[in-house]
Amino acid sequence: MSEQTFEEKQKQLEEIVAKLESGNAPLEEMIRMYEEGEALYKDCADMLDAYEKRLNATDKENA
Repeated sequence: MSEQTFEEKQKQLEEIVAKLESGNAPLEEMIRMYEEGEALYKDCADMLDAYEKRLNATDKENA
């Protein structure tokens, strides 16, 4: 299975947040969703950091 794109992870995170905000799930499921959301958030942040490093490296090469 291929790695999800940033946009796919972001959409999945938004869906989890919406479900958590609705409060229509049992506590155990909400905790599981929260943990999944935390992992997705970290993945997205890490991806953004990597993209920023790539852009900075490109800027330095072109300077």
